[in-house]
Amino acid sequence: MRGKFLAAGIFIALGVVAQGFWTPADAKVSLEKCTICHGKPEFRKILVDGKIRDLFATEDSLKGSVHEKKTCVDCHFDVSEIPHRQRPKRVTCTHCHYKGNAEGAPQSDAYLEYFGSVHGKAIAKGNTKAPLCQDCHGSHAIFKVKDPGSHVSRLSVAETCGRCHIEIYAQYKTSIHGVALARGITEAPACTGCHGEHKIYDHKDPKSSVYATHVAEQCSTCHASVLIMSKFGIEAEQVATYQNSFHGVASGFGSRTVANCASCHGIHDIRPPEDPLSMVNPKNVPTTCGKCHPGANPNFALGKMHVDSHSKESGIIYYTALFFKYLTIGTMLALIAHIFLDMYGRTRRLRGE
Repeated sequence: MRGKFLAAGIFIALGVVAQGFWTPADAKVSLEKCTICHGKPEFRKILVDGKIRDLFATEDSLKGSVHEKKTCVDCHFDVSEIPHRQRPKRVTCTHCHYKGNAEGAPQSDAYLEYFGSVHGKAIAKGNTKAPLCQDCHGSHAIFKVKDPGSHVSRLSVAETCGRCHIEIYAQYKTSIHGVALARGITEAPACTGCHGEHKIYDHKDPKSSVYATHVAEQCSTCHASVLIMSKFGIEAEQVATYQNSFHGVASGFGSRTVANCASCHGIHDIRPPEDPLSMVNPKNVPTTCGKCHPGANPNFALGKMHVDSHSKESGIIYYTALFFKYLTIGTMLALIAHIFLDMYGRTRRLRGE
């Protein structure tokens, strides 16, 4: 019986080879054949737009990466002959990366999030410049996100995004967040910290984390944290004071035109107030406020911007708020007392007392 199973196994194996499927031995041979051309450091191609695509790849190209145990044809499965007469198509990562896969890839629906993102929609419309998986994660040297060598690690993702978003990257790099991240301060947000990772939407899309009415909430993920802000000597009250202000209340009710954090502090070029280029530098405040309030003058820069009326440090604002608080309470108590006494008098008169 064992002999029959062995014979059947050999028969199946021979059939698989005969049908053109790759066995481990074939994969090894394919790698050797692939490197006949791709193993030459000068092997590259000049694209139509003038850019140079490096086609150099060897067995060492995958060492240390998440695909270290993979071979060429595991990803380039449309290559059936060497040399290949037709240009291989771009690698389709969803061949392995999907929820329920048996390849050992992460069990994630990230690819579904990507197809619904601004990048995925651009690809669907035929935009060949829109990024695919390998444009962000890399081609051969793909590492886990927490690995410093990863293209999408916290310290590297801004540079990766900057390959396409050059002007924005230039602004971010000199901003307070970009400078902090360059110094190794991992609490500082990179592109994905605000925009998301795979489900990145256009800022005009209500689903976007940076949609006008979501900006304050997004910024608060860091700036409302006493633990994070105290580490850098920054007050965490700005979030609460904004939410209690006219701007914050209007934004909470869904206003898309009222000022949010980015309206005053900037978007990618956020700088500390003492920086002459900062939008909230006293010299620039009239211009910043003037975007919504025509005729704004230097007086707009006087006093504290984020005012907590419950703190004595707010000075006259605190005492004014306290005065009106007790005035309102006193007025309400007097009104209730007046109503009670009026009802009491009416009741006595009805009884003829």
